Amino acid sequence: MHRTTIVHNDGSGESFFEEGCFITEWWNTPQDPTVSIARARVAPGGMTRWHRLSGVVERYVILEGEGLAEIGDSVPERVGPGSVVVIPAGVPQRITNTGKGDLVFLAVCTPRFRPEIYHDIAPCQETNQA
Repeated sequence: MHRTTIVHNDGSGESFFEEGCFITEWWNTPQDPTVSIARARVAPGGMTRWHRLSGVVERYVILEGEGLAEIGDSVPERVGPGSVVVIPAGVPQRITNTGKGDLVFLAVCTPRFRPEIYHDIAPCQETNQA
């Protein structure tokens, strides 16, 4: 990218993703293959499916709510606003909303997320699509 770009995300375009959360793509373009940014939302009581991303490091930047992040063989850890969860490429992951409100976070992927790098590992035990 060689020119200034400003994208205004108005909150529209949210869709339910098979992983078990709602996603709004904020930035994901072939013209900038180095990074993608999506807003993710997990409803109260919701849990994403175990999954991994091939060749992509993902970071969850928690904006709202409370959750439990499970990354590979690490001990599950509580997360909340201001937490940053760094997930190495290829490592299994999932996150559970443990609060009463939505769990909202940015998913920042390097290089950018593409559907073919997503690999489902096992179904979630509970998915709340509210």
